[in-house]
Amino acid sequence: MLFVNYPQCSTCKKAKAFLDSHALNYEDRNIKEENPTEDELRTWIEKSGLDIKRFFNTSGLLYRSMGLKDKLDSMDDAQKIKLLATDGMLVKRPILVTDSTVLVGFKEKEWENVL
Repeated sequence: MLFVNYPQCSTCKKAKAFLDSHALNYEDRNIKEENPTEDELRTWIEKSGLDIKRFFNTSGLLYRSMGLKDKLDSMDDAQKIKLLATDGMLVKRPILVTDSTVLVGFKEKEWENVL
């Protein structure tokens, strides 16, 4: 499993504690230091079955400062993926990538059901 997170994020800390408390093995990746690539994002979005908008960190400062709320609807998926790949702080986190699915954000019940 790949656990993509931002160490200072309180939700990411809860997710990491959840993984550790369940003794699950995972690769820990700091999204700020190692931004997801366009190919990774494309694969994760497809695998998750979620709308691409769910991958945007809508509560983030960068998202708000760029005015993306009003711009995303006029962009196609390729443009959205390219934008997400420019800065990890635009990407909603944590992201957990397993063999069978991709979870975005941390909802303990959802993670329990999948893991």
